[in-house]
Formats: sequence, structure tokens, C-alpha cells
Amino acid sequence: MGKTMQKHLFAAIALFSLAVPALADTAAPAPPPRPNARGGKFPMQGGQAIYEGVCQGCHMPGAVGAVGAGAYPALASNSKLEVAGYPVGVIMNGQKAMPALGPYFSDAQIADVVNYIRTHFGNTYTDKVTPAEIKMMR
Repeated sequence: MGKTMQKHLFAAIALFSLAVPALADTAAPAPPPRPNARGGKFPMQGGQAIYEGVCQGCHMPGAVGAVGAGAYPALASNSKLEVAGYPVGVIMNGQKAMPALGPYFSDAQIADVVNYIRTHFGNTYTDKVTPAEIKMMR
């Protein structure tokens, strides 16, 4: 490599090393990725539609759960669903590999999907959670 080429290479490296920290200092942190939903909210309405459109991708049809790249617990015949506050908290705030979905659901949508999973898939918990209760839990 000739001296002229070395000078250009060193100059390019010097400029790059000056520019990278400056870019890092001024760049705003990237927002978390948003689910594919209109306006930041999931458009599905009703517990079954929400489960099928959002939840069953991980928890599987029939809510049997899955193990693969992660562990997705079965919701079918799940005793942890006995107290409605548990699935509400997990949906709103996330837990382990489950992302916090609260910002993407309305209070009514959370109530609908919680009531749906608590009364389907072998679960027989009949006490309902209301949108007003979800609002209070936020």
C-alpha cells in the first residue's frame, strides 16, 4: 500500500471514529417494536377474535401451549386462571417471554379475552372481569 493510500485510509478511519460517538450521543433510543395493529391498538373485538388473532400464535389453537424457541404455557385447564387478576396482570404487564400487551388493548378488549380464556379450553371460571376493573388495575 502506498503512502498516499495509507494517508487516505488513516484519514477515513479518523473521521469515522469521530463521527460514530457523535451519532451515538445524539440518536434517540428506538421505541419498542409495535405489533401490527392500526393506530397502535389491536383492532380485533371480542374474546375469541382476540385470542385467535393475537394469543394463539404462541399458546396454540386449543390453548395447549408450546415449547420451542420459548416455553408458552397451556391456558387449557389452567388453575392459575382461577383469579381473574392473574391473567389481567400478565396481559397488561407481560411476564417472562410474554410481552406487555396492555398498551395495545383497550380495557374492554382485555376484559373480553380474559373472560374468554377463563370460560373456554376446559376452564370453568364464571366470575367475569369488567372493563371498569381493568381501568382500575392500570
